[in-house]
Amino acid sequence: MIATGTEVIFRLPDLGEGLTEAEITEWRVSPGDTVTVDQNVVEVETAKAAVDVPIPIEGTVARLYGEVGSVIAVGEPLIAVTVAAGPDDTAGENSPTADERRREARDERYREEERAGSGNVLVGYGTSAARRSRRRRAGRTISLPQRRDPAPPQVAAAPRAASATSAARTTVRPEAPRVISPVVRQLARAHAIDLAALTPSGPGGVVLRRDVDAAIAAATRPGRATTATAQAPEAAVPAPAAAPGLTVAPEPVESADDQAPVRVPIRGVRRTIAEKLSRSRREIPDASTWVDVDATPLVELKEGLARTLPDARIGMLALFARICVAGLRRFPELNAYVDTEREEIVQVPQVHLGFAAQTDRGLLVPVVRDAHRLTLAELGARIRERTEAARAGRLDPRDLTGGTFTLNNYGVFGVDGSNPIINHPEAAMLGVGRIADRPWAFEGEIRLRKVAQLSFTFDHRVCDGGVAGGFLRFVADCVERPELLIAHL
Repeated sequence: MIATGTEVIFRLPDLGEGLTEAEITEWRVSPGDTVTVDQNVVEVETAKAAVDVPIPIEGTVARLYGEVGSVIAVGEPLIAVTVAAGPDDTAGENSPTADERRREARDERYREEERAGSGNVLVGYGTSAARRSRRRRAGRTISLPQRRDPAPPQVAAAPRAASATSAARTTVRPEAPRVISPVVRQLARAHAIDLAALTPSGPGGVVLRRDVDAAIAAATRPGRATTATAQAPEAAVPAPAAAPGLTVAPEPVESADDQAPVRVPIRGVRRTIAEKLSRSRREIPDASTWVDVDATPLVELKEGLARTLPDARIGMLALFARICVAGLRRFPELNAYVDTEREEIVQVPQVHLGFAAQTDRGLLVPVVRDAHRLTLAELGARIRERTEAARAGRLDPRDLTGGTFTLNNYGVFGVDGSNPIINHPEAAMLGVGRIADRPWAFEGEIRLRKVAQLSFTFDHRVCDGGVAGGFLRFVADCVERPELLIAHL
């Protein structure tokens, strides 16, 4: 069992999907705090999503490993907890109590984690039973690993004596502001902005960059005093401390011209995006083709569905997704990927449709699995759910992997066309530009019509121009004559 007084090191567990590291974005506890089983102690950002990490033990936080912004690997120490003494500490060895049984359950939970390969082990000082347990695990690493960087002052072990102030801090903790983007945190630190004092404007109470920018503008506006200036009018305002990886001007920030270049580490989602797109450019010989379409009939169909089925909330993205699914069933060569090791083209029978979604954490591609089995209304609902979850940072890593085709609606940014990069290892991507009023030849006359540009990028190893052109023409025909789509559902 885990004896009382034993110091337990909880290591970063395996977060799944082959993830090997994570960046600490927010500590939810401090040294000296009391934690319970399954309490969320830290928020970390992986290459897939921001997730809360619960702890499987209870006790008092002895120390934290790593500060906000640091990157730790799976299996590295995350937090050390001293198991609290229970009322049965003076009882004999042969008098099991409720607390002892709970400790045995915790010990068994740790043995399960060790068998699963999480690397969580017990270290520190305990009773003879704990020492015997450590001797039985003589082949395992018991001592603390050497840190690459010295532990920062704020993560040192707190005094064990509990004062009235620390007790109050343990029992009553203000809710930390929810911030998903590390860039937002670094920007706030660089300008000495208190995130807890901001009113979040993002979904789910998330603090966005525009919230911090507004606070910076308000603090530097002529005639307004900063918090430090208001407290000490005669004292010079010290320059904000530099965040890791961020260069800050030594003098007080008064205007944008006084700032040094901002350096943002390529981590988390940004690094994953960079690696995937770079690999796509290196490995995939892509080619692009495009066509202008009269989207007026599709716009009218959307408006008609909104009047007939208002609760369905079917948007243009859902309509284009439905058209793409029909096109892939007709041209299955494009719902594929290249297995470079076996030199084979693998055609996938299921359509797992990805779509680009812009979030505060960067461009994400949520995946709707088995899109070919969904109705138009179901497809629209699934897209809305994935989009909301992506922007709130609640997507499971599985929801961001395994796509077979990607739809990119860059028209929402007000642009007409683009040459998108294929989402590796997929074989193709359809891009949709903005739908705008333009002169168009219609029924022998020049009229204003809702015109959009469609661009199609494909892997030339998978198919030639005939297949790619046939798919794009099919999509364009369904946009201009939506009744054709019915024949291919």
